[in-house]
Amino acid sequence: MTKVDAVDRQTLAGSHPQKLDRWPRTERRQARIASVLSRRQPDLTVVLENIHDPHNVSAILRSCDAVGVLRVHTVYSVEEPPPGAFARQTSASAAKWVEVMRHRSLAQCFDYLRAENFRILVTSVGSGARQLFDWEFLDPVALVFGNEMRGASVDARTGADGAIEIPMAGMVESLNVSVACAVCLFEVYRQRTAAGAYDAPKLDRTARRALEDDWLRR
Repeated sequence: MTKVDAVDRQTLAGSHPQKLDRWPRTERRQARIASVLSRRQPDLTVVLENIHDPHNVSAILRSCDAVGVLRVHTVYSVEEPPPGAFARQTSASAAKWVEVMRHRSLAQCFDYLRAENFRILVTSVGSGARQLFDWEFLDPVALVFGNEMRGASVDARTGADGAIEIPMAGMVESLNVSVACAVCLFEVYRQRTAAGAYDAPKLDRTARRALEDDWLRR
């Protein structure tokens, strides 16, 4: 089975008609898009496992965009995808700027990520988990976030290469999933910024030009 066969690549808003009247190709807009794409991190991704609240999905995608995540992976093996959560209709939606790849199962998702040389780390509380600040995130890494009520599944925890625990000093034992995602991603951002990972483009010129052309039509 090929990688294309193993996943269902979603463009949840459908095809993009020409929008040049609405979004003119001004020099300022082109420069902004080129600058953002030059800092995209194709070796940093997030896996959403059965995240059902559309507000959480929206907040997670916003955090992904903020730190330069190019693509997010989703697995809905229990819940259905929240209606409209991945739509690109509005200019304020981070879903316009973060690619979404939907997988039919967690196993297919993990197989795809490992074929792309990602280390898979799941957010989890309990024995065997290392605190967030003890991890190094400079190499290709996929961060897995589980359902709001159940957390990451047993399959996610046993299939991952390691577990991340966010240190906390209060009475509650966990954060909202979108907050947990933001905390983890900005630790990755902090480490990669210090290492100069955003100083030079990671996408090759051909890929950047193709994305620039696509984004100018969104």
